[in-house]
Amino acid sequence: MARLRPSFVFAAAVLLLSTRAMAGPLELAVEAYEAGDLTTAARSFSALSAKRVPLADYNLAMMHLRGELPKPNPREAKRLLERAAGHGLVRAELALGQLYEQGALGKPDLASSTVWYARAAEHGSADAQVALATAYYLGRGATLDMKQAAHWFRAAANGGDVGAQYLLASMYETGLGLPADLRLARYWYDIAARNGDEAAPSKLIELDRRLAAEP
Repeated sequence: MARLRPSFVFAAAVLLLSTRAMAGPLELAVEAYEAGDLTTAARSFSALSAKRVPLADYNLAMMHLRGELPKPNPREAKRLLERAAGHGLVRAELALGQLYEQGALGKPDLASSTVWYARAAEHGSADAQVALATAYYLGRGATLDMKQAAHWFRAAANGGDVGAQYLLASMYETGLGLPADLRLARYWYDIAARNGDEAAPSKLIELDRRLAAEP
């Protein structure tokens, strides 16, 4: 399951309808960050964060969590992410799930991470859908529930996540959380294979052999 775990991602996109007027300053701040000028980036993000620009809140929080500020503070990162999430920034919801899962505030809090993953998953984040499915699949931060795991793996698979496509195929193959169906298993293994999963082609050969042997 390790290959399905999302990681912190720094925001590169800067255009949101709610922040269109700030697009220029945000672009300059991101450019400074990408050029390695963390001092300028931090100053610019801080100025925009003071104006409650959600992407600035998010990026400044990421700099706190990555230790890229003179005095990084995970609790300040949490505050900024919660504010960005309150403005509808889905990547902030995902980051809060990761923050709690990875124990950035101290001890990991899997129940809280699942709450935030669920919010981001409902809002369409494929990474959050995988994380939520994994929580249900393992009973880690959520009640063990294979039907819910299959539901969220399917959502992520439909969104193009290759690992979720493979896991969904496996669940159809074994009847785990879903009615066993070798043809649907083959369908999803084929999609995973076409998208580059290394294990899926051998599963296709195996399932083709099994399907051919059916009466």
